[in-house]
Amino acid sequence: MTDLITAHDAALARTGSADYGSEQTLSKATGKEVTMFTFGDPESVIDGRELWSYFEMYRTEDWYEPPLPMASLAKSFNMSSHHRSAVALKINLLLKHFDPTPQFDRKNFEKWAIDFLQMGNGYTERRDNLAGRILRLDHSPAVHTRVGVEADVFWWTKREVGGDYHAYAPGKVHHLLQPEPLQEIYGIPEWLSALQSGLLNENATLFRRRYYKNGAHAGFVFYVSEPLADTKTVEKLQERLQSAKGVGNFKNMFVNIPGGKKDGIQIMPIADVVAKDEFSNIKNITRDDMLAAHRVPPQLIGIIPQNNGGFGDVGKATDIFFSNEIEPLMLRMLEINEWAGSEVLRFRDYVPNGGAG
Repeated sequence: MTDLITAHDAALARTGSADYGSEQTLSKATGKEVTMFTFGDPESVIDGRELWSYFEMYRTEDWYEPPLPMASLAKSFNMSSHHRSAVALKINLLLKHFDPTPQFDRKNFEKWAIDFLQMGNGYTERRDNLAGRILRLDHSPAVHTRVGVEADVFWWTKREVGGDYHAYAPGKVHHLLQPEPLQEIYGIPEWLSALQSGLLNENATLFRRRYYKNGAHAGFVFYVSEPLADTKTVEKLQERLQSAKGVGNFKNMFVNIPGGKKDGIQIMPIADVVAKDEFSNIKNITRDDMLAAHRVPPQLIGIIPQNNGGFGDVGKATDIFFSNEIEPLMLRMLEINEWAGSEVLRFRDYVPNGGAG
């Protein structure tokens, strides 16, 4: 998912500049030049936080493009188990209390709800019968649906082989969006503030996987100060070190230098990755960020408590979560009834577990 967020990151990388500096000094011991250099990460010309203020809705001839790429947001659904579980919990509670109607079935409702929670936009297409009444509501995937320049017109932008873009009939698509203060054409998901935490969580896992898979790690300097017999011995040492990769790489190596000193061969770590990469801390902190963005109690998505007291009563947590999060979500979704002119969406009442009245 690191290719995720927008083309803006790539643009910043292209315009950034790295802080490189080099210095050459003369070694008194050898009389030769010793080169030292420092380096840092690229720095963007425009700070990422300021970039949001420049967002504008790019307009094609027929529709507006969303401020964030919908395909990338869709891919981020699986960036972290905590993120996906939090979204899945809300979907499951909505499905549990969803009461199907002749116009809106469970399958289309679930797809519509996932799009709204994951990408901040949910679209349904109205299919009418011969009498002009709603026959059914079909889900239109948010990843390919766009708001048209003309009022009440939406476009399907996934071009099939040999086909063209498709405009829905005016007034036939309902758009449920999560309001966003910088523009009012598309919605932005509520959890977007935790996107970087989710990507960091994923990157930490991928780094640890590569670390164990690689084996050699290149995390040390193999320093030999003893005068070796010949270059053949040096080549053998190089061969041994270069072959210490992949499966079976955790092996010991015996080196014997007759008449050698105690510190003739030294292993100097560049960085103690095992102790200092803070893998657990990164996972825990990014998890907390995502749970805070979703406002989901940890005990409802299988988080194991780290203290003896635990997280408290699951039933009470469910009651409060449903009252504070799911019911307002239902109210937003019920606005589709006003658009349709009839009750095409309804929910069953929630039965409390005893924690919230």
